[in-house]
Formats: sequence, structure tokens, C-alpha cells
Amino acid sequence: MAALLCRRSLPRTWLCRRAGQGCGRHYRAALCAELKQPLAIEEVARRPVRPHEVRVEVHFCGVNFADILVCRGQYQEKPPLPFTPGMEFSGIVLETGADVSSVKEGERVIGLSGFNGMAEEYIADQKTLWRVPEKVSLQEAAVLPVSYGTAISALEHRAHTQPGETVLVTAAAGATGLAVIDVATNVLQAKVIAAAGSDDKCKLAVQRGAQGSVNYSQGSLKEAVRRLVGSRGVDVAIDMVGGEVFLEALRSLAWEGRIVVLGFAGGNIASVPANLLLLKNISAMGLYWGRYQDQDFPLFSRSLSSALQYCQQGRIRPYVGSVFKLEEVNDAFLHVIQRKSTGKETCSGSLWLARCSSEPWNQHWTMAVILLSLFSSPCL
Repeated sequence: MAALLCRRSLPRTWLCRRAGQGCGRHYRAALCAELKQPLAIEEVARRPVRPHEVRVEVHFCGVNFADILVCRGQYQEKPPLPFTPGMEFSGIVLETGADVSSVKEGERVIGLSGFNGMAEEYIADQKTLWRVPEKVSLQEAAVLPVSYGTAISALEHRAHTQPGETVLVTAAAGATGLAVIDVATNVLQAKVIAAAGSDDKCKLAVQRGAQGSVNYSQGSLKEAVRRLVGSRGVDVAIDMVGGEVFLEALRSLAWEGRIVVLGFAGGNIASVPANLLLLKNISAMGLYWGRYQDQDFPLFSRSLSSALQYCQQGRIRPYVGSVFKLEEVNDAFLHVIQRKSTGKETCSGSLWLARCSSEPWNQHWTMAVILLSLFSSPCL
């Protein structure tokens, strides 16, 4: 009876693929066949796993700003066409290679895929997978790698944020912005001022834990921050917008304040006025979180392990904005591009409606991130 209950609790896809060699030789994936054009959903042939590799049935995959850039040929990494985007995912282990010891078949995992995650299956090196704790859902887990890995590294490793300090975060309603609010408020016991481009996004940031908010589309960010925290300024600023917003955040820093640059969603890269660094002993630094995977893997791994631990303990609460099916991946991209996105979105593969946008994407990007959900898809 216990075995029967366990079998019933698993996705039908998993049961079908385990049943025999004739099932699951192909899987569906979102393919970028031409840059700056909508993705297509195609069947892809499986390949055998190598000794150190793990085959994962993908349940959720994040849609990050970098996915949109790489599909336009404007990211620093340029995979050859055709390719499948998708940097982060959660799912269940289907098969392990002969030398794999870190995970077992049937275990729930999250992973970093570089680009390849927007597919029903992904073959990963065992070193790029982390087991998901019992109390963390796969949907929550899929939100953690990029946004929470970045937030934890920015706040803890780069800015050394201390309890009671005040943190200013720009693009606060995006996935990374909400993760920064979550970690700073609920783990580090800091106070957060959220800056975003609309009243609705400011409202969401406050609902998620920010003590105050600033709509920087309505006036000077520096002056608004001054009204909230006084002339002393903020201890830490986490900026993802760049341009004038970055400069206003820099000018909002207190004595020995620290600003961490995570990106340039506004499209402009500002020059740092070095005199401001000198006058208040300010530190300006960057964080390219993905580089730690090659440059300092133990630190990279710790940021993900910390995110999973914080979530298991209930100290952080990942936010998912919407759920999209795999075949709606172009709708999900447009949702971000048109600045409708807050937090993470998800895409579901349970129904294959082949509803794709035929229009090329416009240029107006936002830093908010999306998830695709691919579980319970039909066995091929």
C-alpha cells in the first residue's frame, strides 16, 4: 500500500518515463532558432547520461532578463543556434550516471543550467544540483537560484549588511529586488527602502517587507530618500537600474556607505563620480553572481545552500508573480518586456495549447523575472 501511495504521488510523466525504454525518447523544449524572433516548442531527442551527469525532469524554470538578452544576441554569452534558453530550474531526478553520488533518482533538486532549462528534461553535471528540503515546494525552489543567490551574495558577501542598517534597493518589485527585501528584512534584520517605477510596484514592495518606498518616476530619488531616512542617508544601496537612478542612489549613501551594482535595466551605464567616494568614504562595487561558479565555487554553492536553508526555516518567502505554460513562453517574455512583471512568473506544461506570439519583442525591458512550469506534461 505504501508503494502504491508513493507511486500515486509522483507526476505521470515520471512514472511513464520510468516504465520502459520505449517511452520518453523525446521531450519538448523551447528553441531559439533565430535571434529576435519568438521561440518555438519542438521535440528534442534524448541522449544518454554520462557517468557524472544527472537527468532531471524539469518542473519549473526561471525566465530571467538574461534569457531575453541571449535570445536577441545581446548577452555576453552567445550560444550557437538553435538553443534553448533558461538558466535555473527545479525538478525531480529521473536518472543518474554511474559516478553520481550527490543525488538519487526520485529526489527533488534545483540547478543552474547556463542556458537549456526551458525544456521538459535537462541533463546536468551533478555539481550544479542542490537537493530541495522537504518543506520547500518545487515552485518556491525554482525562484531561489538566480534572484536569492544574487541577493544573498550582494547583501552578505559584498555589502556586509549588518542588523539595523538601512538598505535602499532599486527595481524593488523585480525578482531580485523582492529577494533583496526578503533577505535584508527577514534574515539580516535590516530596514529596507524600496524604489520602483510605479505606485503599484512600490505597494508590492512594502507588502513584501520594505519599511518605506519611493516611486522614482515621480521625482528625485535622493530627495525622497532624504525625507524617509533623514540627512544621514542609507547604509547600503543595491542598484539594478543604472543611469541617473544609480547616481541618485550613490548620493543617498551615508558615511562609509556601500553601493552594489547588479545590472542596468534602465539601459544606461553611469560614470562614477570619484569625488563622492572620497568625501564620504563610500565603497562602490559590482556583483556578477554567475562568475562565482567559476571563480569561487564554494562561495557560489554556499549562497544557494543558504537560500534553501532560509526557505526551509521559513525565514524567507519567495514570491511568484504569475504562472505560464511552456507553450506560452513568448507570452511570458512579453509580460516582462512590457514592464508588467513583478517577482517571478511561472509557465506550466500541463496543457499544450501552442499559443505563441508572432510579433518580435520590443526594446523596453525590465529586470523582473519569470518562471515556466513544465510538470505533468504528456508522455511522448
